[in-house]
Amino acid sequence: MEADAAVEVRRPFRLRCSVQNYDWGMIGEESTVGRLFARNSEQMIEASKPYAELWMGTHESGPSFVDLGLAEVERLALKSLVEENPSLLGEKVVKRWGKDLPFLFKVLSVAKALSIQAHPDKELAKLLHKTQPKIYKDANHKPEMAIALSEFKALCGFVSLKELKDVLTDVPEILELVGTENASKVMNIQELDGNEVVKDSLQSIFTTLMSASKEVISEALNELSCRLGMEKKVRVLTEKEELVLVLEKQYPGDVGVISAFFFNYVKLNPGEALYIDANEPHAYVSGECIECMATSDNVVRAGLTPKYRDVQILCSMLTYQQGLPEILRGDSVNSYIKRYAPPFDEFEVDFCLIPPGESIVLAEISGPSIWLIISGDGVLGMGNAATTEDVSEGNVFFVPAQCEISFSAGATRSLQLYRAGVNSRFFFN
Repeated sequence: MEADAAVEVRRPFRLRCSVQNYDWGMIGEESTVGRLFARNSEQMIEASKPYAELWMGTHESGPSFVDLGLAEVERLALKSLVEENPSLLGEKVVKRWGKDLPFLFKVLSVAKALSIQAHPDKELAKLLHKTQPKIYKDANHKPEMAIALSEFKALCGFVSLKELKDVLTDVPEILELVGTENASKVMNIQELDGNEVVKDSLQSIFTTLMSASKEVISEALNELSCRLGMEKKVRVLTEKEELVLVLEKQYPGDVGVISAFFFNYVKLNPGEALYIDANEPHAYVSGECIECMATSDNVVRAGLTPKYRDVQILCSMLTYQQGLPEILRGDSVNSYIKRYAPPFDEFEVDFCLIPPGESIVLAEISGPSIWLIISGDGVLGMGNAATTEDVSEGNVFFVPAQCEISFSAGATRSLQLYRAGVNSRFFFN
């Protein structure tokens, strides 16, 4: 049963958030997601259980609830709160996205590679949701951004034409899978050839690889593993070759293992970020990150997964753009805040580091925010009101539009927070 969603006071709301225990998550206390969820929910961590994602937002697959200090049966969903009190979102946000948060905020703890995947644009999302609603559960696009909390590894976007030619020369198992005709088209591409020529050739060769039978892929991977095992005795393997051997142990016989040669292998240091637009292939490999995205859970998968695969949709939807993704390092807002602003209206993320004993006042803004305390302890102030609230690791707050707040760090430890909100540029367009 849900409590009454009508509110009169424009103030921060403490949230209870959802966790996803996908099998690729880090186990028990090793998982930052597990530790944050345990503190957020006041539950014990199960030592042998994977804790993969902490969700903070309104999506039905992992909703957040307002902590009213009431019995469990009288929870108030954050989605209900903003639907019945749209002024909490701000006028411009409601006009653009309706009575809902346009962003979904997450923490990820990745022990095993996620699927080779892409997220559909709005047009394709609507079609997929209409034709396969049990698989594609909403009609929204899902651009996203990941900010590394630890060293964070990912496959993201297609390698350059030069690297692709090197793959076809150096990985005979791929040449055998895609055929000499497809390979020759790529090898004969010249620098002066147009982007469409490159795209068509890349799409053809990638689709051929991803569409190969399980038996053929399994045989090719056995050959690849044996060859690399022998060559490792006489030379140093490349990082991509080492990765492929790891992926083969995680997902034996999976086409996603060998497809890794087609993608950029990116390593983020803590504090670095990458963003991924619709229709771009990617797979998170390992590490922990803050993630923010448009409010959607649409994923088209084609490898490194036991889940449903839609190979033809994935191969047809990709942009086939080549080259390394842009790495964001955050722009300084003031001495305490660094901002990550991708080229999407729906979201931005701030990292806030407040030294021991220091305070920061956060002025009213035109849209809603979700704040996560990731480490430390301190006090949350409610604007001009005398009311304060103690905060600590794992606490999450929804802060309405036009709501001034302040944070003060405790005397002995820095207070570290992340904020997700609507991209500031949106309010100045």
